[in-house]
Amino acid sequence: MIVFPAIDLKGGEVVRLAEGDMDRATVYGDNPAAQALIFAEAGAEHLHVVDLDGSFAGRAENREAVEAIVEAFPGYVQLGGGIRDAKAVEGWFNLGVARVVMGSAALKDPDFVKEMAREWENGIVVAVDARDGMVATEGWAEVSNVPVVDLARRFEDAGVASLLFTDIGRDGMLKGCNVDATVELARSVDIPVIASGGVKGLDDIHILSLHADEGIEGVITGRALYEGRLDLATAIAMANR
Repeated sequence: MIVFPAIDLKGGEVVRLAEGDMDRATVYGDNPAAQALIFAEAGAEHLHVVDLDGSFAGRAENREAVEAIVEAFPGYVQLGGGIRDAKAVEGWFNLGVARVVMGSAALKDPDFVKEMAREWENGIVVAVDARDGMVATEGWAEVSNVPVVDLARRFEDAGVASLLFTDIGRDGMLKGCNVDATVELARSVDIPVIASGGVKGLDDIHILSLHADEGIEGVITGRALYEGRLDLATAIAMANR
């Protein structure tokens, strides 16, 4: 199972939000590239980066920071946030991003996302962000009437690399990952699932790793790392057992 340390970008700084609320951001640093190197030195081979400003704007807002991260980090960078057209997708892959995460576009224009998945083999991740079981979009500011599982099933056999499932109510809150909902989703579809939201310590990593053979590909963690509640090297070792 892959452990993805997270770098969320707001105004060029490394931040974490509480429950996806831009007004509840905690700043953890002003040098995203340096943070990426810290994660690499701890053994991370994968990195999850989110352009938070871009999620709301629908276009890249932290391009310089992302470029610096990609240049500095020796592993694979997965990027999300406001990526909603073919030009943006192509631009990020040409820059060296390994995977592009698409959320709002997956709900509003699934045919486009499927087209991108066919064009960029193993490069497109569909974000399935949930608030009370329903899909949220536009940087989590809007909640749809589409159940999470229904959206996920639309992309079976579409060639997407993974589903990124986030329980918004737990994100950045250190409440513990919603393992039950994540595993239920993984069992319901034939697409690998990445868990996100609420990871508070090694227990979350351990429990999720027990379900790796049921379709849990990885887990994203942010605040627990920044606040010293989770040691990245230990988490990676545990996930690889």
